[in-house]
Amino acid sequence: LFRYNQAARRFYRALIIAKEELILFGFVALILLYLAAVGIYYFEHQAQPAQFTSVFHCLWWAIITLTTVGYGDMYPITVGGKIFTFFILLLGLGISAIPTGLVASALSQGRSESGK
Repeated sequence: LFRYNQAARRFYRALIIAKEELILFGFVALILLYLAAVGIYYFEHQAQPAQFTSVFHCLWWAIITLTTVGYGDMYPITVGGKIFTFFILLLGLGISAIPTGLVASALSQGRSESGK
């Protein structure tokens, strides 16, 4: 484990470099999470009142969909809900790609600053 101490320090340094961007992205992701829950509630509550009972219950669907896990326990059946889900899934891909790019860029910057 001690062999990777230098790599752990570089990774920590990269997180420090990208801290502000990651915090901003976290707030944007939370707003998207809430908007996704409200949106799916709007589209699916009338068709599936037992599944999409409230915006709070729809947060589970929003988390699963934005992280692109998709357990299948809650899914849209209306056309509007399916189209909305498609766009939320596209946003979910960006939610995983953006922080990855930020950290990778910060790792590269941290590595070049340390001279290795």
